Amino acid sequence: MLVFVTSHKGGTGRSVTAANLAYRSALAGRATCYLDYDFGSPTAGTVFQIPQATNGVEGAGPSGGGLHRYLRGEIPSPERLDVWAESERASLRQRPTGSGPLLLLPGQRSGSEFRFTNEIGSRSAELFLRLEEEFDLTLVDLSAGRSYASQIALAATAHPSLRKVTARWLVFHRWTPQHVMAAADLAFEAGGILAMAKEYGHEPEQLRESLRFVRTAVINPRGAEVGHLDLAQQAFLRKCDTELAEMARRRGTGRTTLLGAVPLDPLLQWREQLISDNDVQIKIANGRTVDAFVELTEKLFDPTAWEAV
Repeated sequence: MLVFVTSHKGGTGRSVTAANLAYRSALAGRATCYLDYDFGSPTAGTVFQIPQATNGVEGAGPSGGGLHRYLRGEIPSPERLDVWAESERASLRQRPTGSGPLLLLPGQRSGSEFRFTNEIGSRSAELFLRLEEEFDLTLVDLSAGRSYASQIALAATAHPSLRKVTARWLVFHRWTPQHVMAAADLAFEAGGILAMAKEYGHEPEQLRESLRFVRTAVINPRGAEVGHLDLAQQAFLRKCDTELAEMARRRGTGRTTLLGAVPLDPLLQWREQLISDNDVQIKIANGRTVDAFVELTEKLFDPTAWEAV
């Protein structure tokens, strides 16, 4: 299965959430691959704490390099980094018993966005097909906004060789009025995902059924975490939450198209790293955050979560 993750702009928690989904998928025993298609800011190596891939890989010569070089036709295949073997984080260095492979295909250090061409679309389709045959989950982290990365992904998945491959789209956003409106625009308005998809021969309604929204850094206005606030502030938060829910319903990002939400977690805010069970045990991360990642990961594979809405 191919899962494409995007957001209307940076700072939504898209990449760190997507990396945690890949991590949880591998822990559940699935062969999992993570592609850094955020061409202007390829920082997935930082989230996985792989020192040689911080801000992408260097790569030179006829064989070395990241996804930038592969898509431009400079190398026959991009570098593949085994997270279990290459991460400098102790809790990731040894592959847990029962877990599946977890690979990162990094971007290019000092790389940048580049325009779409038919050749790039074909190379991307070829890569997706190879990975689909090898992995249970291939998660593709796209550049934010109406990007060339999204254009490449939509062109590639329209290729006849990928027509029967299951593809999902996740749009990440914060729980604020600006983010709700921007996420809806990215998905549904002119120049957005559905509009670009139609240009490449996708059936818009079919693609819409494969698209869901994920809210990040969400505060529960009725939860224990707001107990220290004044009563007036708590009431204001509940009012905002109600108004946001109505806005999301009107804009098409509401309950029926919501795959899930990740709570506000200090470790995600401060470190943007994978959250392990050990992080919860030593109380530097919240158990609810891990629960949210596990639930989101399982929903990726649950057909009932993707039924027509």
